[in-house]
Amino acid sequence: MSADRARSRGGSGLVRGDLPAWQRWLRYRLTRLFVGIVARSLFRIDLEGRERLDGRPVLYCFNHLGWVDPFALITALPARPRLFFFGPREEDMGAGARNRVMWWSGMAVPFRPGKDDLLRTTRHVQAVFDSGGCLAIAGEGAIHVHEGDLLPLQEGPAYFAIRSGIPIVPLAITGTSWLRFRGRVRVRVGEPIHTSGRPTREAVEAYTAATWHALRSMVDADVDPPRPGRFGRWLTDLFNDWGPGGRDAAAEIRGPRPQDVPLPEGLPGATRVQLPGAKQDELPAD
Repeated sequence: MSADRARSRGGSGLVRGDLPAWQRWLRYRLTRLFVGIVARSLFRIDLEGRERLDGRPVLYCFNHLGWVDPFALITALPARPRLFFFGPREEDMGAGARNRVMWWSGMAVPFRPGKDDLLRTTRHVQAVFDSGGCLAIAGEGAIHVHEGDLLPLQEGPAYFAIRSGIPIVPLAITGTSWLRFRGRVRVRVGEPIHTSGRPTREAVEAYTAATWHALRSMVDADVDPPRPGRFGRWLTDLFNDWGPGGRDAAAEIRGPRPQDVPLPEGLPGATRVQLPGAKQDELPAD
């Protein structure tokens, strides 16, 4: 879908489609301005691979190391196309200050847990692409401790991308597993994975695997930074929810090895993935 055609279809169906277009634009700009000022005052945020972004709607699939990741993306990525985020997983966006801010900004596409909400959510996601926007999804579905690692990806990113016929662009975030004042945070843009066909189970599984390998290869050389001082530890876990057992328990969780995730043949982008210790055309064993 071209950007011109997408923009021509307007903002009908957007989560905050109840607002006039000028209000959505103003809230988006104010949010980016505020987040950018705060994030750049705390961290040094770099974007690598900007040349791979051509201004068309895409689905960004990023690794998730902590609560700062969305703020790093807002700060690093271009203002246009307009950026939206999939989530949070909430019943009520009016509950809690964070949810109310995200709802006010109009950048969130929330979904309700435990309910048959797929149709409504899919409609909102499609509206993002129809408006010419880009959608960012933390494909792992949860934060994890280790840089250089990647948990299994959920199938939502591939499903939405195939259904809309748009590319999946892997985004690798480095430097947010432990935070330091003026520490460096890198956002790296991967090669687009172009989707086609219908979102059958086989296609969704194949594109999910291709995306996992692309993103996993991008973070393969990353290493866990040293544990910071008291302020850094406090800032890192200020809004992180590690679940039962806290960060120590989460540190025991590791993602699969590349050779344990079958890489599909015949998908655009899949053959470009270089697996550690493998030849370019070598596929992992089933």
